[in-house]
Parts: sequence; C-alpha cells; structure tokens
Amino acid sequence: MLESVKIQRRQSEVRERLAVLAGNENPGETETRELDALDTEYRTLEKRLRAALIAEDSERREAGDELEKRDQREWADMLGAFEMRQIAAALDSGKELSGQTAEIIQELRSKGDFRGLPVPWQALEQRAGETVASGTPDPVQTRPIIDRLFPASVAGRMGVQAVTIGQGEVEWPVTTSSVSAGWAASETGSVASPTAYATTDRPLAPDNTLGVQMKITRKTLKQSGSALEAAVRRDMAGAIGAALDQAVFLGSGSSGEPLGLIAGASTYGITETAIDAAASWSAFREAVVRFLTSNAAGSPEAVRLLIRPETWAALDGAYIDTGSGFTEFDHLTRNIPRGNVTMSANALAEPSGSPAAASALLTTNAAGVPPAFVGLWGSVDVVRDPYTDAASGGLRLTGLATVDVTVSRPAQSEVLTGIQ
Repeated sequence: MLESVKIQRRQSEVRERLAVLAGNENPGETETRELDALDTEYRTLEKRLRAALIAEDSERREAGDELEKRDQREWADMLGAFEMRQIAAALDSGKELSGQTAEIIQELRSKGDFRGLPVPWQALEQRAGETVASGTPDPVQTRPIIDRLFPASVAGRMGVQAVTIGQGEVEWPVTTSSVSAGWAASETGSVASPTAYATTDRPLAPDNTLGVQMKITRKTLKQSGSALEAAVRRDMAGAIGAALDQAVFLGSGSSGEPLGLIAGASTYGITETAIDAAASWSAFREAVVRFLTSNAAGSPEAVRLLIRPETWAALDGAYIDTGSGFTEFDHLTRNIPRGNVTMSANALAEPSGSPAAASALLTTNAAGVPPAFVGLWGSVDVVRDPYTDAASGGLRLTGLATVDVTVSRPAQSEVLTGIQ
C-alpha cells in the first residue's frame, strides 16, 4: 500500500475522533489533552502527506518513463542477439530458425511483405568483440569488423538523417512562408499586414530498390561456423553503405536511383555556385557567409563540408605564406572544424575538364532539422537463388532494400562547382 494512502486513512480516523470531541461543549481535562494531541498529530500527518505525494509523483514519473522506453529497450536487446548465420543456414538447407532470431523475423513478417527472410537494418551494425579474417573467415588471424552501416558513413557525417519507415509514404512539412514584422509609422498607422502560413511537403516514397548479391561457397558454409555471422554482415553492410553514400549525393533520379543532393540541386532548389578558380578558403567562406545571412547557420562551426581528396590536396598545397608553411587548408580549418570536413571519392564525382575541377557540398543543421532525409523501408529482404550456384553447392543471397532521399530545406545546403 502506498504511504500516502496509509496517511490519508489515519487522517480520516483523526477527523472522526475530532468531530466527536468537538461536539462536547464542556470537555474535561482528559478530553482537552486528547484534542491537543489529535490536533498536533493531524498537522504532522499533513506534512507527511505532502512529502509522500512528492516522492510518489517522482516514482510515478520514473515508472512511466520506464514503461515508455521498455519496448524499445527490449527490442534493442533482442536485435543484439540476432544471428545472420541462421539466415544463411535457413536459406541454404532449410534449417529451422530458433531463439530470438526467429521471434524477430516473425515480428517483421507480421508488419511487411517479404519474398525471403527479413533482416533488420540494426543487424548489419558492428557488435562488440566481433572479428573476421581477410578472405574466408579464419578464427586464427582476426581483425575488427567495419563500423555501423549508416551513421558512420559520409552521409551521416554530413548531417543526413536516416529514417526507418514501416510502410507507405512519409512527408515532412517545411515552412516556406516568410512572416514579416513592421513598425506603425504613426499613432494611428497600421503595422505589417498578416502573411499566410504556408508549408511545402518533402515526401519520401518507396520507389527505389537497392540490391546486393553475396556468393557463399559450400566450403565456407561447412567450415566457418559462427565466423560466417560477421563475414555476411561485413559484406552486406559495406556494399549497401557505399551504394547509399553515392545515391544520397550523386543519385540521378532515374534508372531506379533516388535523386541525390548534388545531382538534383536544381530540382530541390539548392543553390549552385560556380567557383571556376583554384581551391581556396575564400571560395568556401563566401558560401558560409550565405548560410549566415540566410539564418541557416549561426556560426562557421555549424557548417559541414564535403570535398574530394584532390580538393584537399590542392588546398593543402597552396601556401599563403611559404615562410610560415600556413596553407589554404589550415586557413579553412581555423573556421570550419576539422571534424566537420569530410573527404570522399565515392560521394563526389571525379574531377573533369581542363584544368581538372571538382565539386563540393556544404550543409548545416538548422534548429535541429537535418539538411536531408534518407528513408529506409522496413528491413533488408534476403532472398535465396537456388539455381545459379547449384552445381558447386554454393549459396547465392540477394539483399533487397527500399530507400529514398529527400531534402528538408534547400537553404541548408549549397553546391560549389568548378573548384580547380
């Protein structure tokens, strides 16, 4: 029983006794002493009740928070025990799934349609203590497995947010109206006229399917054992991660690809600025100033920069003062933190033209809103091909993932072209 309930019951008993004593117009000495004692006890009970209610309210809040997070925590604990090797064995020989792996697949099947066995995205993440060997898994020579699938990718470092979607389409309404304020010019003058509140929806649609094929030999299936767990996850995560990074920025929007931020800059309304000059901090500084003046960023430290390795080489080789050894790249990182500068040969197109020129991308998070979203539908659908490698007894797996890309606010991104 709660302490507050016990106190309230005692208060009720005290009130009943006080009511009896109060009805006596000529109380004796004993009754007077009892009145004083009950009055003191009642005041003490009031203080104890307030303290008990405060303590119990905190406990209720903690319990409520615990109940709200329990489902997510239990699901995360189950995903930690998901075994990819059971998937390979089930698709290869029809071995029955067991344990938490079977429970997770049953739950995923109840919420979506899959031709093969669904694999949750979280199952492709790195797990503590896992090791794999180069080539065929070998428990003697080991090395760490790769990092998580998406958060450690180029898109993740550029502030792009991955969103897991069960089914259907998801839209983000973004404010596009500009509400202005104005002073009354005179005592009877009017202030600024009202502006209609308008939003633009940025939809994510399940129109793009990414596939990755893995070939597992019969020897690997028989010899590797639990090491196959990390190898399958490594290969699938690496292939999907590289393809997603490229699509987020360079996706053409055709031939099954989503429309990327750089390739679709004009469609999304992202500003494109032609530098057509040698790489320098001043070129990037002007883009940062545009962010600041449009209120997309509060300081240069909030800006993220994506460049090609060749652009870094040009910046690092351009000395502002040969005597001091201070380069354009040093000048850049004095304003934009090194942790916000990402170099990638996969997410940006190769330099072209004469002289060779490349592109760069600047992004920023505004009021906690990421510059772009990547939608990941359901889970990775793993399907078995029983015919291609039948002669050698091998297993061919195809992982299918439905993804899409959209931009939140075009003002949070800018593309620079012609950086020589």
